[in-house]
Amino acid sequence: MNYLNEDIDSLNEKLAQGTLSADKLAQDTIDNIKKTDDKLNAWITVQEDAKPASDLDFNQNKLAGIPIAIKDNILTNGVKTTAASHILDNYIPMYDATVIERLKKAQVTFVGKTNMDEFAMGSSTEHSYFGITHNPWNLDKVPGGSSGGSAVAVASGQVVAALGSDTGGSIRQPSAFNGIFGIKPTYGRVSRWGLIAFASSLDEIGVMSKRAKTSAQVLNVIAGSDDHDSTLSTRAVPDFTKYIGQDVKGMHVAVVKEYMAAVDGDMRSVLQEQIDALENAGAIISEVSLPLTKYAVPDYYIIASSEASSNLQRFDGIRYGYRAQDTKNLLDVYVKSRSEGFGEEVKRRIMLGSFALSAGSYDRFFRQASKVRTLICDEFDKIFAENDVIVGPTTTTPAFGIGSEISDPIKMYNNDILTISANLAGIPAASVPAGLVDGMPVGLQIMAKRFDEGSIFQVADFIERTNKFYEKTPTGMED
Repeated sequence: MNYLNEDIDSLNEKLAQGTLSADKLAQDTIDNIKKTDDKLNAWITVQEDAKPASDLDFNQNKLAGIPIAIKDNILTNGVKTTAASHILDNYIPMYDATVIERLKKAQVTFVGKTNMDEFAMGSSTEHSYFGITHNPWNLDKVPGGSSGGSAVAVASGQVVAALGSDTGGSIRQPSAFNGIFGIKPTYGRVSRWGLIAFASSLDEIGVMSKRAKTSAQVLNVIAGSDDHDSTLSTRAVPDFTKYIGQDVKGMHVAVVKEYMAAVDGDMRSVLQEQIDALENAGAIISEVSLPLTKYAVPDYYIIASSEASSNLQRFDGIRYGYRAQDTKNLLDVYVKSRSEGFGEEVKRRIMLGSFALSAGSYDRFFRQASKVRTLICDEFDKIFAENDVIVGPTTTTPAFGIGSEISDPIKMYNNDILTISANLAGIPAASVPAGLVDGMPVGLQIMAKRFDEGSIFQVADFIERTNKFYEKTPTGMED
């Protein structure tokens, strides 16, 4: 089964009518992954014995019997969950994340766990203990990160949808690089219970798919209050699919001049076409400024690395995960297990965060970063007081070559400059395909005020219907 021309509605119709069985759909999905993944490496674990739930109710559950991919930092009971790290390369959880519990109730079929940057730290899926993932549009290009495996699994037609996590753009950037839709919901909309933590005040679970409506259908299932997560909102979750197909006439759309100035002429032209289409359809376009954007990267990396240094203390070689063998005392166990178990990028961020939180540096770095974060939130609040959504580029360039930036951490960090502000502010944001530049996809980022994912789906669906990018096939998969 190749999902390039399928969505949840089309699959549900076939399953409900009996022209396709859930067992065959599961097996065909596994067969296609095994056939295509040698050149993509989108998966860490493939559940070759994946079976649909029993007593499937195709009328009650739109997702019933439909295979979905899960990023390998989301806990799944009895299935290896590694966060793409040597330190967890044989870890098997004993419980499900809340999002997995909810997908099981919706009778989803689970077919495996996707590749990612180790502990979600990276923008290219090159920082994985299980090897590099390749972009299906050009196998010599990165897929973005850290949810690169999930993005590739969707873009190549291996699955119809996938869960990812987004700490600073890890859903939106790979979605843009692979020509798919990906949404990071509002912080507090989806439970983080069972997500292996990177930065707890920034991490969010979201959905990646070819079509906005597919992501809306999955988000309907996984969103909502959860007693396990004290940061979660208790407000009611709307039916996000009701925003699909709605008119954009009268919507106030803000274009960030700093974001548009960050891209070159060809990208700007492709993005401007989508903005012009919104205006021609009756949206009210205005230019706005987010001057604190230039501080977003250093602000984010201080806060995220500080939280990571705290969260990753639990991986000590004692309770679970990798333990070094040649040790003489307890200190040896800690030092050698972490030195051998963590990759270079993870160790770099732990050290950066530990320094920022140290007694001599806390006031100079972490406290100041927290103040800047508040100012960034205030900037967004002022813009959303007069606008429904903010649009602009998701990334500054299309996907770059494998190996071209991994040796320069600062250059790699700057790939996130247009996405991380949404995480700092806790607002929902998505990337929708805008077109091609030099044969590679580029994305239009859409942001909205807190808990207004509906406006994002409304605008994204309009863009999809206008440019029909979902009809394109990744060029790296054509043979």
